[in-house]
Amino acid sequence: MKYTPEDQTASATAPSRRRFVLALAGALAAGAATRSALATSSQPQLIEVFKTATCGCCGAWVDHLKANGFQVKVNDVADTAVSRKQLGMPEKFGSCHTARVGGYVVEGHVPALDIKRLLATRPVALGLAVPGMPVGSPGMEDGSRRDAFQVLLIDRRGQDSVFASYPAARAAAKPART
Repeated sequence: MKYTPEDQTASATAPSRRRFVLALAGALAAGAATRSALATSSQPQLIEVFKTATCGCCGAWVDHLKANGFQVKVNDVADTAVSRKQLGMPEKFGSCHTARVGGYVVEGHVPALDIKRLLATRPVALGLAVPGMPVGSPGMEDGSRRDAFQVLLIDRRGQDSVFASYPAARAAAKPART
């Protein structure tokens, strides 16, 4: 059999074809993994809420979470301070309900978008808190009035930093009657 330059080219390109096929297979596998992760993330995130049975604003906050795509499991408890303590949230950040989601604790009337940002960025922290019950926060709506409030990021030592700030908004003045 006679050796020709075409034979040399064919043998030189064989490893390149093999690398191409392996790279293509790797890319297809990575694409499948990405699609799987996206499919998982499109499922509603479960958030477990601990609240008293008679608190209307807690129920309104649960409705806010559902309207923003969360799957909510509600636990009516006699005393939310017990749940807060069990989950490790310092009492100084207390409000009327406590929740846990994705390994984090959420205290008070935290907007759903801030919870989603927490879950997307995954900071090393205990969770988020909106201490007290600020008017205009989710579940505490009062017309167009909103008091200024901050969403605090609580670290595992109980120290806080500002995660988000919401300015005050007042209802427009009503025209005087004549």
